[in-house]
Amino acid sequence: MAALVAKLAKNWKPVSPAPMRCQQQASALGLRAALLASTLYLLVGGAGVGSAGVGSAQELRGETPAGSEGELLVKVKEEVPKRKSDPIPPLAIPLSDAASLARIPDDVMERKGLQLVLDRKHHQLLVLKDGLMTRRFPAAVGTTGWETPAGRFRVFEKVKEPLWTHPVSGELVDAESEKNPLGSRWIGFHRDCKGRTGWDGEQYLDINGCTVAGFHGTPFRWTVGRAVSHGCVRLYEENVQEVFDLVRVGTQVTVLP
Repeated sequence: MAALVAKLAKNWKPVSPAPMRCQQQASALGLRAALLASTLYLLVGGAGVGSAGVGSAQELRGETPAGSEGELLVKVKEEVPKRKSDPIPPLAIPLSDAASLARIPDDVMERKGLQLVLDRKHHQLLVLKDGLMTRRFPAAVGTTGWETPAGRFRVFEKVKEPLWTHPVSGELVDAESEKNPLGSRWIGFHRDCKGRTGWDGEQYLDINGCTVAGFHGTPFRWTVGRAVSHGCVRLYEENVQEVFDLVRVGTQVTVLP
């Protein structure tokens, strides 16, 4: 499997126009379907966003992007002894508006203009404007070992109706298809080229290349509110469309640990 992945990563070329970056990254995902069945899919490409998974097996960890600048290698560490899949993560305990705002640092609350604050611990996204909370949405965040990066960032990319390409069949999937795990909107805010490795709840992955985190929709609504991704943030479709219209490239994003 590792040899096949490396070959795919080396030979893959993007088939979409430059603005449609969502299918030009790479990812390897161990995904759980209804119970603990697993499937591996890969998406390999250049700079931008990526996703993986087709059918019911993509429902949990299906959208984590990982991309390359140069050659990307994604390996499933098969030499690791077999390990049972982790239980499906639970929904976060809801917070009141007051409790949600109390977790935000004072200097973030004092910022002028519109900003996004992701509460990673409580799986929710807050929209603030001039220190006031105008909206609050449930969100799916990174699972243990693949947490959504904490810190202060800015939106660097917005893609409407992102395309996705199946890395093996070459099938080009539009945003309206149930096979597209990205939903209808993509908002990128973090890129890291250090590579990643570790247990993702189902298997050990070793990714050499750039990983990208962002907000996007999902066709699997039941996953929203859980820690189930490889780092991306899933929102309900109606919510990600609203957030997409509110933010611009440069909008500040704070991710609380």
